[in-house]
Amino acid sequence: MNLAMKLAAAPALLAVLGAAHIATVRAQDKFDKYTLVSPSGIKFSDFRGYEDWAPISSARTDKELKVIVGNPTIIKAFKAGVPGNGQRFPEGSKMVKMQWTLKKSTEAPFVVEVPDVPTQAFVMEKDSKRFPKTGGWGYAVFNHEGTTGKMTTTDDKADCGQSCHVVVKNKDYVFHPYQIR
Repeated sequence: MNLAMKLAAAPALLAVLGAAHIATVRAQDKFDKYTLVSPSGIKFSDFRGYEDWAPISSARTDKELKVIVGNPTIIKAFKAGVPGNGQRFPEGSKMVKMQWTLKKSTEAPFVVEVPDVPTQAFVMEKDSKRFPKTGGWGYAVFNHEGTTGKMTTTDDKADCGQSCHVVVKNKDYVFHPYQIR
């Protein structure tokens, strides 16, 4: 290939390389929520697979739908009667409260609100060695950024949920009962 041909091909090569670079940058922009770690050291990766965990309960406020799911350890404990039987949840119990804003369904033939944009994932994990001052529970909040879809951590420490959950200390700091099926 002579010099003239090389120079003529250069813009096309640069365009291809530029497109490849843009594709690489965009791929890096795809955010992996499982890389997040809260200020207290709770890793979101410790809750990997929560999307498939069994539901514990749900709740609704004027603005949000909340669905609480649990890992197999806590589900087994709930089914055994914890905390109503006076027992505490076992080490390794984990819950995620997922929250969404609400919107009116445009498809249902009746008036119903459905989940819209995710807003937050509030997590709890039982590890008495790591969280001895908070009843053995660690708490973390991971926010969803509505415009980007990315998740972020907050500046809250492990006891951010403790101040709220202390009112249910007699239920091992867990608000929601396992709903009857």
